Amino acid sequence: MLLESVRVLDLSGGDADAVTRVFADLGADVLKIEPPGGDAARTAAPTLAGAGIPFGLHNANKRAAVLDPDAEADRRRLAELAAGADIVVDSNGRAAAYGLDCAALTDRHRHLVAVTVSDFGTDGPRASWRATDAVFYALSGALSRSGPTHGTPVLPPTGIASATAAVQAAWATLAAYYRRLRCGVGDYLDFSRFDAVAVGLDPVFGTHGQTAAAQRAPERWRGRPRNQDAYPIFACRDGYVRICVMSPRQWHGLRAWLGEPERFQDPKFDRIGARFAAWPQISELVAALFADRTRAELVAAGQSHRVPIAAVLDPAEALTSDHFRAVGAIADVELVPGVDTAVPVGYFTVEGARAGFRTPAPAPGADRPDWATGAPATVPDADPGNGRPFTGLRILDLGIIVAGGETSRLFADLGAEVIKVESAEHPDGLRQTRPGQPMSESFAWAHRNSAALGLDLRSAEGAALFERLVAESDAVFANFKPGTLAGLGFDHARLRALNPRIVLAESSAFGDTGPWSDRMGYGPLVRATTGVTRLWTAPDGTAESGRHPFYDATTIFPDHVAGRVTAIAALAALIHRHHRGAGVRVHIAQTEVAVNQLAVHYVTEAARRDGTAAVSDGADLHLVSPAAGDDEWCVVSICDDVDWRAITAVLGRPELADDPRFADGAARRAHRAELTAQLSDWTSRRPPSAAATELQAAGIAAAPMNRPPELAEDPQLHHRKVFADMVHPLFDTPLPAETGPARYRRIPAAPTRPAPLAGADTRRICSAVLGLPAAEIERLIEARVLFSATG
Repeated sequence: MLLESVRVLDLSGGDADAVTRVFADLGADVLKIEPPGGDAARTAAPTLAGAGIPFGLHNANKRAAVLDPDAEADRRRLAELAAGADIVVDSNGRAAAYGLDCAALTDRHRHLVAVTVSDFGTDGPRASWRATDAVFYALSGALSRSGPTHGTPVLPPTGIASATAAVQAAWATLAAYYRRLRCGVGDYLDFSRFDAVAVGLDPVFGTHGQTAAAQRAPERWRGRPRNQDAYPIFACRDGYVRICVMSPRQWHGLRAWLGEPERFQDPKFDRIGARFAAWPQISELVAALFADRTRAELVAAGQSHRVPIAAVLDPAEALTSDHFRAVGAIADVELVPGVDTAVPVGYFTVEGARAGFRTPAPAPGADRPDWATGAPATVPDADPGNGRPFTGLRILDLGIIVAGGETSRLFADLGAEVIKVESAEHPDGLRQTRPGQPMSESFAWAHRNSAALGLDLRSAEGAALFERLVAESDAVFANFKPGTLAGLGFDHARLRALNPRIVLAESSAFGDTGPWSDRMGYGPLVRATTGVTRLWTAPDGTAESGRHPFYDATTIFPDHVAGRVTAIAALAALIHRHHRGAGVRVHIAQTEVAVNQLAVHYVTEAARRDGTAAVSDGADLHLVSPAAGDDEWCVVSICDDVDWRAITAVLGRPELADDPRFADGAARRAHRAELTAQLSDWTSRRPPSAAATELQAAGIAAAPMNRPPELAEDPQLHHRKVFADMVHPLFDTPLPAETGPARYRRIPAAPTRPAPLAGADTRRICSAVLGLPAAEIERLIEARVLFSATG
């Protein structure tokens, strides 16, 4: 287990439980502390046989002890546990109930990494606001990009925002712990879930994918979707399929499948932009071809034509698919006492084995309040240098597009030397640009702080140079289709032979084993295959007419979060190497990331379908209500009866509290349209920020819908300095960019060295890292083994 040496004191609750579940999956000793009677979240809806499904999922693989915050002896014991921990994770003020302060703990115990998880951070104008996933979608800009061009925006599925924040918190915390291993000094993290969603889900100021790189104009678009069919979905005999045609080769495959129509033979259609302009005409041919065939027939035919294609499955079909069962990504386990059900087992595969669900969430007080592992290793004080945890690490980055770019950037921002390796014939897809543009904004964001090496890995001399680089590096990152790295002669066995300490971190769309592993994959196809697309729909009766009901085309999910999950796995492998000396291979499947992000929903549906135990839904209802102004909207979350009574008071309609149509959660959901009408009458007469502020003052989770250009000026993000201007010589104006994964006390903000042109650092790297003389470098450039941006 990669984190078997790590002690984690878990004082979290609710959605923050998912943070420590990540550490537990990777082998850390996670000790959850609960008050007498246990955590209230143990019975929070949705429930299975009366037990909370979220609690069961997010507390697997942990141990649990009971300590009474009102008992002095127990308070002292908790302080002793904190002193002996490596990491303390707190949320909802639980540490304070025991007389502890996480910030003060890190002053008292220099080795300790402590994190306080809250919705909006500990300070700022919205620090006291309540949040739900719907609130995060509204404020982060995700809502404004989801839905029809006109009319009510569409909320993404509940669960993704919270799960993304948990992954970001785990990454930020583990990075601080790695710094502690190297210099002996821990850190305090004031972690805001909103900050994390703003930079980690569908970041406005971040990588947008290769289609957007070729299309996105520099003006500040206000955010309603111009094209919800960038990755088109077509009806077929038994449902829907989605295609994702990016490269010229894929376009040629689709064209051949269509019978080589004469009007689309012009080479200009090899460019994404030209195809987009002609897509209304192309889509007519595709729709006619697909209409009378089944999903299975179309997927098989598409694969044979090398056209990326996927069936649009519902969650039940995804969960019961042969693929997920074959690779062990879904297992039947005792999630709650006495009840077995199908669950996604977790994100990680380490050396080909699952690192996920092993033991169910423990009963309250099942364990003594003691550590199961030995004391934290004593680390001699060392100079932390510039304070960044990865200074001195060298990473060879073979990653591409969003998921690959995110993984390497996360390390580069925290001090690693990242060498991006590209060939002249197959550059990163993010390098696609609009005509006359030297670099896309997406590439500038994804590869800041990296160096660029132009190298032909398919040549014998190029492979020999890469071998030498591997011997001098700490990790190799790649997110090719499975088999590609081995086809280049650099599978894990070969890399390990070159450098026994090398960490290999790979990711792919569908994983490296199983029936789907040989499929071509992009994020939109991952969403279709895993059931996410089916969930990303407007409420019944509110979808546009004349098109399919799905609205996930403008999201990049799960690419950004998959990049972070891969980074966590890579870092855990580096921590393991620090203690054991040997490198490790980790692999992340984007399909499994998506399913685990929505695990609560999927498990609930699986349990309901199985029918062996009673399933109870929660009372939550999330509404998008019109506000005063041109196309302005406000999100309001009604989580329980207390919220509903508070809302009726704000509306000045207390009689609605006793209206049988809205008496409880089930009634409110059944009469959603009538409830929305009552709320809209009030919100439509107020600007969205004013409406949300008034509702928040009454204790109701609400938020205005931010547009992408408004994120940099959002008062909470501005106060917490989440974004800073990134200057690049190829752009006329600075690009706002995230300053880091969390607010640290000791780790400085990320540097903003400009992303390089392809091959920009070839000569320097070959000279400084490989020791090649100038004449040899020039010979290799002339022979096209190397290439340089300067010729």
